[in-house]
Amino acid sequence: MTEEDAAAALIQAAQGLFEAGVMSASGHANLSARVEREQMLITAQGGVRGLQSSQLALVNLDGKVIRGSLEPTMREIVDMHTLIYRQRDSVGAVIHTHSPGLLAFAMANRDLPCRYEALLRFGQAEPVPVVTWAPRGSHRSVEGIAEALGRSAGTMAVLLGNHGVLVFGPDPAGARALLVVLEEAARGELAAAELGGSVEFPDGALEEVRRSMARARQ
Repeated sequence: MTEEDAAAALIQAAQGLFEAGVMSASGHANLSARVEREQMLITAQGGVRGLQSSQLALVNLDGKVIRGSLEPTMREIVDMHTLIYRQRDSVGAVIHTHSPGLLAFAMANRDLPCRYEALLRFGQAEPVPVVTWAPRGSHRSVEGIAEALGRSAGTMAVLLGNHGVLVFGPDPAGARALLVVLEEAARGELAAAELGGSVEFPDGALEEVRRSMARARQ
């Protein structure tokens, strides 16, 4: 993805998160997109409502700022984003939010189970793991994310204990779409708890969904 295309995609993704109603009241988030292989374009400040291209910075995957400037609080989260790109070659975008439903699971330090069909369709067919709390952007926090990715090789998101969620995808649109579905799942789980709790999929559900999707593409 070129820098220009990445900027346009990030702006569109940020707007889409607000339109979907999955943002916290503060509007806090940070988004990034891979540019070529060893760089990323990242939001330069914590508020992304009405995001503009002037509010983005180009950063190497070693954390060095190439163009633009980052607010001090944003420098804390650079390693969180670069880790994902280094560990997952297929990832083209990373989004961090404090979406309310997902935040509830993060604050409870509870994995988000996969009991919502849309998660199967988006490829998140396993629970979203929780990373034990550590100060934002600290070495311990980044190590915890790396460990979670190691134990959950198929996950495309991690919950940050007592903090929020980190979601990644092939591009900003894909990461945004998955985050919306994850927030729906979290809110569904919380609502289902009032009715006695959600139930697991029957055996073979993922394969059935994949077959159904394949038929639809023919």
